[in-house]
Amino acid sequence: MSKEKLPRVFPAERTDIIQLQLKQQAATAFQSHVLPATAAEWEQYRQQLRQHIIRASGVKMFHDLPLNIKETGRVQQPGYTIRNITFQTRPGVYTTANLYVPDGKGPFPAVINMHGHWKDGRMGEMVLATAQSLAMSGYVCLNADAWGAGERTTVSGQPEYHGANLGASLLNTGNTLLGMQLTDNIRGVDLLCSLPEVDKNKIGATGASGGGNQTMWVSAIDERIKAAVPVVSVGTFESYILNSNCICELLPDGLTFTEEAGVLALLAPRALKICNAINDNNKSFYPSEMLRSYQHAASVFKLLQAGDKISYQIFNTTHGYWPEIREAMIGWMDLHLEGKGNGAPHLLPPVTALPMQELLNFKNGNRDSSVATTAAWCRREADLVNVAPVSRAAQRLALERLLKTGKQTGLKAIHQYTAQQGWERVALETTAGNLIPLLIKAPAIREKGYVIAVHPGGKDSVSRSDIQAWATEGVGIVLPDLWGTGEQESVMAKTVDGSQPPFHTLARSVMWLGGTVQGKWINDLEMITDYLQEQNGNVRVVLNGSKEAGIASLLFTTLGGRAAKVVLDGSPLSYRFDTREGIDYFTMAVHIPGILPWGDVPMAVALSKSEVEWKHPVTMAGREVGDNEWKHYQAMVQRFKKLPENK
Repeated sequence: MSKEKLPRVFPAERTDIIQLQLKQQAATAFQSHVLPATAAEWEQYRQQLRQHIIRASGVKMFHDLPLNIKETGRVQQPGYTIRNITFQTRPGVYTTANLYVPDGKGPFPAVINMHGHWKDGRMGEMVLATAQSLAMSGYVCLNADAWGAGERTTVSGQPEYHGANLGASLLNTGNTLLGMQLTDNIRGVDLLCSLPEVDKNKIGATGASGGGNQTMWVSAIDERIKAAVPVVSVGTFESYILNSNCICELLPDGLTFTEEAGVLALLAPRALKICNAINDNNKSFYPSEMLRSYQHAASVFKLLQAGDKISYQIFNTTHGYWPEIREAMIGWMDLHLEGKGNGAPHLLPPVTALPMQELLNFKNGNRDSSVATTAAWCRREADLVNVAPVSRAAQRLALERLLKTGKQTGLKAIHQYTAQQGWERVALETTAGNLIPLLIKAPAIREKGYVIAVHPGGKDSVSRSDIQAWATEGVGIVLPDLWGTGEQESVMAKTVDGSQPPFHTLARSVMWLGGTVQGKWINDLEMITDYLQEQNGNVRVVLNGSKEAGIASLLFTTLGGRAAKVVLDGSPLSYRFDTREGIDYFTMAVHIPGILPWGDVPMAVALSKSEVEWKHPVTMAGREVGDNEWKHYQAMVQRFKKLPENK
């Protein structure tokens, strides 16, 4: 048995059901989010939507926090000066930035210029060119490094991608990368408004790609921004589903309460110009998608007698902030911040190369520890967590909300196929239209019951030696493919993932739609265990979960799922951030927004009514846990076991 290949339940050629489902859900969400038709209705809707975004993103406002601007150097350029600065965005947390100030007497209009996913962060070639164009046109410009980018990467001086599992680690602490960036950028507006060189009534915002995304969000929330130009970033949230986007562009549950048109409409009656590229290679930002959002948002601008304040332009370029787009942006800023011109492009002199090394705040890796990295922040947040649960019942209810398991699917039909290689082949059809494939071997000794072995790589990844051992013991074996794995995987999502960790696309898509992968796996486990009980009477069931599938197995029993025992094999003992190295040991299916403040893995174990066995417990980086970590885990479990059932 150890050498033979497991039989398939379905034919090799099959339909990508998950793709169809998620696309359908996204299309339904787009159509359901109809914007108000009267100004009075819009005002109420606007206030509610703004609060929804604040809650879902976790953005924080620190307007009264001292900026503590520290200047580390200046670079004089023809017509303007670049100041290298850091400033405080959260208590004790500083960001790295450059401030471009035109020569002459102010106050000047100002623009916060947010960068996208360029290797050098705020000093990416197109980001520097935009800042230079603004400064030469008489604008103060703030270029700040986004959270986890530029001079804020894990290792000072080493570029890295701030998204994927690294950025998603913020979710476990109860934060979002989108909200962390949005908090920083609102503080950037605070900084501009505090400067004597700036006219605080003339603030604009711009950026391309991920920076254009932030332009939309910060302008929607912060009404001090009077004119905004998001570049190659506007599409629809519907188009984000099963397409390539960053965790920094994820608003958890976003599609349950808004579409992108609603966020754009929050800028009304302020000025908004949308710039897209006809040759963009990202489907999320295709001009056709942008136009769908533009048309709906424009209706709100017209309601507010501001139809002339919204515009779009499609450029014959690829994805980027190209010179012709910069000229269009400055023409828009001139009209709506300065009252100059008619909004036509502002012809610019060519930009010149800037001395990147001279724009750094910290050279030779000598970075101040106040410039927090994602790794340092996540560890700090875990240290500050003070779980104060009221009762076991309250904790289970809170967990259901975190996992989004409230709208569970049910069992619609059971499909049984011809046995192969001694395996029964079964598919459970859910009311949502999924098919859960199962390979089943009946127990040689009924009292031994069944072991359900689940793995994030699907049933083909379950250890063959384990399968052999269970068969030898006379235990029944069930090998499912949980949602998104094995024969349930989405080929499209896997293709979009590319070099990113598995479940990069599915985890983000599901969160946009108001769910979690862990919640979907728990729903699958409920139907599988119910099926076994119905077919076999009150039979003993053991869940054997590998890696993050072990967490789903545990949480299933935490919520009352029927299993005599849970075996966690290579699963995380805690969601506490460990090290940057090994960040992709688990797939992105592991993340649960807010799990650490809820109580982490020890709380789940304490609330479970099943026996819990650990095999090879590891940290979130896949490192074998040490004695002190194990003792801390045991102490927390014992503490939480003392909780009353109700209070």
